[in-house]
Amino acid sequence: MSNLSDEKNHLAKTGWRRDLARPSLQEVHSTVPVPENASFWRKIFAFIGPGLMVSVGYMDPGNWATDLAGGAKFGYTLISVILISNFMAILLQHLSLKLGVVTGRDLAQACRDNYSKPVSFFLWILCELAIAACDLAEVIGSAIALNLLFGIPLVVGVVLTACDVMIILFLQNKGFRILECLVAGLIVIIGGCFAYELIISHPSMPEIIVNLVPKPEIIMNPEMLYIAIGILGATVMPHNLYLHSSIVQTRAFKRDVPGKKMAIKFATIDSTAALLCAFFINAAILILSAASFHGTPNESVADIGDAFKLLSPVLGNPFASVLFAIALLCSGQNSTLTGTLAGQIVMEGFLNIRLRPWMRRLVTRLVAIVPAIIVAALYGEQGVGQLLILSQVILSLQLSFAVIPLVLFTGDKRKMGQFVNPLWLQGLAWLITVVIVFLNVYLLAQTVIMWLN
Repeated sequence: MSNLSDEKNHLAKTGWRRDLARPSLQEVHSTVPVPENASFWRKIFAFIGPGLMVSVGYMDPGNWATDLAGGAKFGYTLISVILISNFMAILLQHLSLKLGVVTGRDLAQACRDNYSKPVSFFLWILCELAIAACDLAEVIGSAIALNLLFGIPLVVGVVLTACDVMIILFLQNKGFRILECLVAGLIVIIGGCFAYELIISHPSMPEIIVNLVPKPEIIMNPEMLYIAIGILGATVMPHNLYLHSSIVQTRAFKRDVPGKKMAIKFATIDSTAALLCAFFINAAILILSAASFHGTPNESVADIGDAFKLLSPVLGNPFASVLFAIALLCSGQNSTLTGTLAGQIVMEGFLNIRLRPWMRRLVTRLVAIVPAIIVAALYGEQGVGQLLILSQVILSLQLSFAVIPLVLFTGDKRKMGQFVNPLWLQGLAWLITVVIVFLNVYLLAQTVIMWLN
């Protein structure tokens, strides 16, 4: 029996709607072979990829401002916040991949199956706003990087970022593995840039290790708490939950119980390892900022452009600023690719309609480019920076509407069968959900108050 037939039988037993039996991203569904009787390492290699693509969202340009501000103002103290948010992401991505493997549905399809049309439409609108906000951060990040590296005006840089659609469409036609390799290559470049930056900045390793444990002052100090919540809000990206539940299905594993157990095991290893790489990059931004700016007259640095201008003079190395901008450009381009896939997934899943990839990409890009061009033309670098912060607030707003359904679905025995979350995992998932919802609402309220004042 084919994989698709197995999934249809499963749908009939669990109450999923049968009119959406078509798998997510059908053109690449089960296209990456997984050897059945192979060694542990060969299976790991087969599953490496989706986790890396998901990890991109945890190191995108939207995270940079909060990491820079946290390091410059408070030194290494907030490393623990990055670590905690990373653990939250690891658990949520595990639930996301498990939903996709067990049910054959991505999170968007699962929402459409279980909620009324008005509710599904509302969730789709929120998700589209989140993807547009994420794409906005990528557009702005890439435009700033082009400006810093080549002196290209921000408005022109924003327009140039629209051209990457042709590169992505070309690579999509070459196979899903090609996209995964491109993402992996860009992550290696980002990691290499920051590894060099850390070496020349001479951070204090004892202080880094000590601050991996949270300190009470993070909660007691209002300014520190605000930045800490900003780090949490910018780290856990809602569209990644939709993305992971879909792209994990690109692996051609058997859709029986042993096959699903194997897929969950190796996909979780892939996801966890990739998110630990994201932790290194996020922590590296904060550590670099702490080592370079904390305790100096530059403690107020929170802007990406200012950090670029100051890094080389402060560290006494001409390559420091250039590598910083190269990492930013790679980060923006990586996030652009995964954002396109997430947009395709949510449109297909919530509305059960398909657009040609170039049209879907163009629509998403235009939604991000138009406000970015207007703000860049009218207000310049400072306005673009404020727009970057706004994009993160929009993402924070949508996060709860992705996390809560995910925890509900994976905790439902009728839908998940023997793969339902055990009691301890379900309790931990709800605890994380409550924390994320509370902190993001708090961040939103504080941001609104700050803007009103």
